[in-house]
Amino acid sequence: MGKLQYALFTGCTAKESTPEQLMSTYAVAKKLDIEIVELTEASCCGASHLQDYDDFLSLVLNARNIAYAEKQGMTMITICNTCQLNTAMTKHRLDNDAKLKARVNEKLKEVNLEYKGTSQIKHFLYAIIDDFGLEKLKAMVTTPLSQFNIAPFYGCHNLRPSELQAGDNPYVPTSLDDLIIACGGANVDYEEKNKCCGFHVELQAPHTAAVLTGNALMGAIDQNADWMVTPCPLCHLKLDTQADHAGKAVGRELEIPVLHMQQMVGLALGCSNEELGLKHHVTDVNFI
Repeated sequence: MGKLQYALFTGCTAKESTPEQLMSTYAVAKKLDIEIVELTEASCCGASHLQDYDDFLSLVLNARNIAYAEKQGMTMITICNTCQLNTAMTKHRLDNDAKLKARVNEKLKEVNLEYKGTSQIKHFLYAIIDDFGLEKLKAMVTTPLSQFNIAPFYGCHNLRPSELQAGDNPYVPTSLDDLIIACGGANVDYEEKNKCCGFHVELQAPHTAAVLTGNALMGAIDQNADWMVTPCPLCHLKLDTQADHAGKAVGRELEIPVLHMQQMVGLALGCSNEELGLKHHVTDVNFI
């Protein structure tokens, strides 16, 4: 097998709110000898909000992003669950509706682009698992995370709707658990690991959002997790930055470190704290 190459759709969040996630993505790719070409021309995926306001515009924007990956002749990888959902949903709809695809391409023609449907869309989590391979990753681990109980938090948009995703059972997902084990950690099973973090209802129902966040944090803490890990920067923002607010909503103090999936892998591969951007966290990660 030749060197793995991907076109990276960073999304907005990793560029602005969670720079440590983008840093750790590049650090892990370097360790694994994966070539990443960043799609610098790409725009926002719509964040599942534009989709409610202007469905056709969201399709055009996401098709435009995919077209840039197609020009590279590469699979597009995402590092945000919501970007993954919106991009994969666009591809699914256009690949199964010739008339809609033609309408979208009429707009893309204005910027000299065409959506063809030739690039796959895959979250970096599944690129590591499916393309690189867990056994190969396990063999490269230099700093096993064997002293840690690690609670996976999957996030909604990597699991549902299941027909758009990489094969995880949305009710009993295993990919992130398997990755924890490959990194030498002990995976913590808890009821909330495949539930919603509350991010997308924050504006409409802030108390409900805080309770969802609090429930996730409580579930991990009550099962003796040392820290949590998530493949989604939006989930990370809720769990890492809003623990105090969530604690007040559920009536107890909640304090547990929350890492990005790439940071966990990077730690197991021997990356430095600086390479992984651990200083950017709100929760205390001095346990490392």
